[in-house]
Parts: sequence; C-alpha cells; structure tokens
Amino acid sequence: MSVNWNSPVLKSLEPVVSNAKLVHINKDKLIDVANWMAYEEFPKPDGSMLFDFGDNPDTLMDFTMVVNTMNFAFTDFVSGVKFETDYQGKRWCDSEAMLACMHRAVNSGVPLFSGEFLANLTAEKFNSIFAGTIEMPMVKERIEIFNEVGRVLVEKYQGSYHNFVRSCSPRLYDKGNGLLERLVVEFPRFNDVSDYHGHKVQLFKLAQLGIWGMHLALSPRGHWQLEDAAELTAFADYIVPVGLRVMGVFEYAPELEHQINALQEVKRDSDAEIELRASSIYCIALLTDEINKRRPNMTPLLMPQVDFRFWKTYHATHWPHHLTKTVMY
Repeated sequence: MSVNWNSPVLKSLEPVVSNAKLVHINKDKLIDVANWMAYEEFPKPDGSMLFDFGDNPDTLMDFTMVVNTMNFAFTDFVSGVKFETDYQGKRWCDSEAMLACMHRAVNSGVPLFSGEFLANLTAEKFNSIFAGTIEMPMVKERIEIFNEVGRVLVEKYQGSYHNFVRSCSPRLYDKGNGLLERLVVEFPRFNDVSDYHGHKVQLFKLAQLGIWGMHLALSPRGHWQLEDAAELTAFADYIVPVGLRVMGVFEYAPELEHQINALQEVKRDSDAEIELRASSIYCIALLTDEINKRRPNMTPLLMPQVDFRFWKTYHATHWPHHLTKTVMY
C-alpha cells in the first residue's frame, strides 16, 4: 500500500513544495534515513494511553477531542521555556504535561469534557486546572476556543463531542459527511488552512490528530474505527521539522536558520511557516513510502506512525524549534 498522493491534504501541498525558497528537502538524505529507519520497531496501535481514562467509548471520544481542541503552543514565546507539570511522581513536558493536568482534574471530579463546562470556563479556573512550572501560553486564546466549542456542543450535540462524532461517517472523506470534512466546518478552530501565493494549503493538524487519537484508543477495543486511516497525513507542528533538520533532510535558507536558532518568531502564514509545515507533511509521506518499500512482508506503516517516531524522539529536545503564535498547533 503506497501513499495516496491525490488525497486533499497532500495534493494541496504541491505548490508549496515545488516553489519553496526557504526550506529545501534533501532527497538523498531522506533516502539515507529510510534505509536505517525501516529497520526500527514501530509500535502498533494497541489502545493504550499515557493516562488511564477508562474504557467507555463515549468518554474516550470526548477526551481525545477536548485534548485536541487545546493541543497547541506549550513553549513560552519570550523565554523559549516549555510548560511542564509534576504529577504521579514524574515531571511531564509540553503536551504530555497537558494530559497529566487533565487526568488530575478529571480524577478530582472536574467535568472537563462537558460542553456546558467548556462554554463557561474562565481563565482563573483554567489556570487552576493547568497549573505547572509556567503559565500555559496563550490562555486567553484557549478560553475563547473552549467557550466557542462548548457553545456549539451544547446547541447542536447535547453538550458532548461523542454525539458529533457519531453523527458523522467514520471516514475522513465521505462526500461532505466525513468526520474531517465536517469537523473543520462546524468547529472553525480546526479549520487549519493557509494561503500560499494564492494557493489554499490544507494542513488540518489538530483535526487529523484528534481523529487519529480516537482511532488509536477505540479501534483495538472494538468500539469505533476510522475506515480510511491510510488517508491521514503527518501532523504539521513544531517538532517534526526539528527531527528532519537534525537528520539533514531539511536544509534552511540562512535567514530562516538564524530566525529559528535565535528564537525569533516565525509569523503565522508567512512563507517560512507554510513551507516548514507543508514540507514536513510531504517529507513524512515520502519517508512512509520509502520505509514501506523496505518492509515488503510487513503491515504497511501509516503516515501518523512515522510522524510519531519523530515527535516522540524530539518533542522535549533542546534543539530549537520555530516559534509561531497560533492556535492551530
């Protein structure tokens, strides 16, 4: 099974990748990486999660979608310091710290997955739930998003994400009724698109990550599965470019290299930001194809599995990642 290069997200990347001036993909290095990465062990989805939220499928749907409603920007934009929290005898970093805070709150009785609770969430309550080494960046934006999402859930879906999920086709794309198609329309916070010199680039990081998270948690339990999971792409964020840069697959124009290393903000929807994200998705797709060619008698890897290989290895590293003020990743 090879990557479907005609999928809506991958197709939309073509004008960026072919015209990029700031991010160059070294195809020879990419092949070198595929030559050794193909022999690594990639974990198979087994339904296990970092923290135990039980086995109720509705709860797991709600949990996963609430997570991805707020799963962005865990690094302070001035200091470059990452959000961390201490929980269960361990210090957790960035999005894993967010999950630790959520588990702590739910276990103490906070109705964090309720649309009504989210619609009325205040900054004070938010900061008490997500207490850590620093204040989580962009609290104001997070509250606005939760309030907006909560209102939609209350008005249309009896206050729960699982009712929305079950009202959609269990596919990303299904003539407008696919889960991804509807998610980015009904909840504008997920409509992660950029304009690159007149070309609409579909990135859909959090929407796809939420759907993948549900598939991971629920399909091994036999509750729900995404029928076209092979259409999922990588999740364009801050971390995958770090791995690709460290491995020499990404090469940056000198001005972008300096901007990233000096922790200077890369503006949302700038050429640099769009090229970083689009090239990340494109590279993971290429790598997935090349790795699968080298594993002919094994279950083909999906792009999110290769993405996770990069994210897990580099999400807490000290190598600088680009900083972009955005609610999309």
